[in-house]
Amino acid sequence: MTLRSLQPSGKARFVPAILAALLLTLTVAAQSAHATGYRYWSFWDRDGARWVYATQGPATARPSDGDLQGFRFAVSEDSQDADQPRGEADFATVCADTPAREGRKRVALVLDFGTPGDAPSGERPPPARTVCASVEPDATTAEALASVAKPLRYDTNALLCAISGYPRQGCGEQVSGGDGPAAEAKDGNGTTAGGTEDDGPSLGLVAGVGVVVLLGAAGLWQARRRA
Repeated sequence: MTLRSLQPSGKARFVPAILAALLLTLTVAAQSAHATGYRYWSFWDRDGARWVYATQGPATARPSDGDLQGFRFAVSEDSQDADQPRGEADFATVCADTPAREGRKRVALVLDFGTPGDAPSGERPPPARTVCASVEPDATTAEALASVAKPLRYDTNALLCAISGYPRQGCGEQVSGGDGPAAEAKDGNGTTAGGTEDDGPSLGLVAGVGVVVLLGAAGLWQARRRA
């Protein structure tokens, strides 16, 4: 047997290359399909000219007089992906018409209700606004917010669900599609928030089946080569 006869032909080399490429494509697709997002109010502190994701929740954070804090309603995967409050704002501007008072502190708040694409099905976000809360010196951000933006709604785990009554329902629900604002929330029955049945197989399922088929084809091809 010559050395030439031991080398795979161009066609033989081409087949596993196709299988490898398809396997990589389907694996990436499956991973993307499993990405999840959540619809919720994120909480931010203003640090100079930039927003910083708050390290405490509004129920425990105790802002100082002159602080600027923000809330943004949006769909995001985590704190690294969360959308910041939009627009320009500073404490002096927001609290310009709220004079300082003895025994009180002023906290400027930016309330960004998000975009129509972030809204739950059937709801439309109110316009963003800024408010100045004048509260007791030891008040938390949640107390400052309650003084200017009622009604607030919380879940049983003290997660902030609604500001000024928006949204009317839902609280940090998982959103199908991962990171797209056009994605809709699903309930436990596989029905979207708009009531549309999810009849088709998911991309993850299709990709998983495709991977199994490709692996089986590759094994069969290898067995035939050895034979």
